[in-house]
Amino acid sequence: MSLLNLFKLEKLRIEAFLDVKRKRPADPPRMEVMFNPTTYKRSHAVAYTERRKGVTMQGWPSRYAYTAPGDLSLKLVFDGTGVNKIGLERLIDPPSVKKDIQTFEKLCLRMNGDIHQPNFLVVRWGDFSFPGRLHKLDITYTVFDEAGDPLRAELDVAFVEDVASTTGALAAAKSSPDLTHVRIAKAGDTLPLLCQAIYGSSRHYLRVAQHNALDDFRRLEPGQRIVFPPLDGGAPS
Repeated sequence: MSLLNLFKLEKLRIEAFLDVKRKRPADPPRMEVMFNPTTYKRSHAVAYTERRKGVTMQGWPSRYAYTAPGDLSLKLVFDGTGVNKIGLERLIDPPSVKKDIQTFEKLCLRMNGDIHQPNFLVVRWGDFSFPGRLHKLDITYTVFDEAGDPLRAELDVAFVEDVASTTGALAAAKSSPDLTHVRIAKAGDTLPLLCQAIYGSSRHYLRVAQHNALDDFRRLEPGQRIVFPPLDGGAPS
């Protein structure tokens, strides 16, 4: 079902968690936006190694390196004029742009003292779900009251996709990372790139180098046999 289904009445919401698996809710655990965005943008990128150079190798295909995390960009509007409220509701529960922005920043931007980093997030709207973390935030204030307090703010928000390494590997159609894998190195291969392909993360390369007793993980000899142990039970984590 399309994210931009205008018949959906649900508000876009942002949920915050303390762990990458999104199991432990943060405080506050979530917020709903005041107005659903009218558009959003998803960006994707695939990285390849450089083409091999040489007269006899013209047109040699680039080798796949990894699929970079995706991006989600959207514009949010916070309004303090009460246009979204009716009658006495404006007086009983007046909207506050400052308060809404503080809630958003605590949820997405500020370091959470419990984990010493910003929260792990999930952006949800109807059937759409995007696990990510805040990458960039631009706030433009456009309307003010007599005291100079903002009555309207537009937030240009960018989230970067963020999933557990095992989830990323499965999503990339890789073999399960909880199994042992063997690869024969080819020209141009590096241990970080092979770890990215198998585990979904390049950060395991030192443990794999130790497992294979490699003296130089930066240079792999073509034809060299590399064993990638499972992620569980004492393997890379």
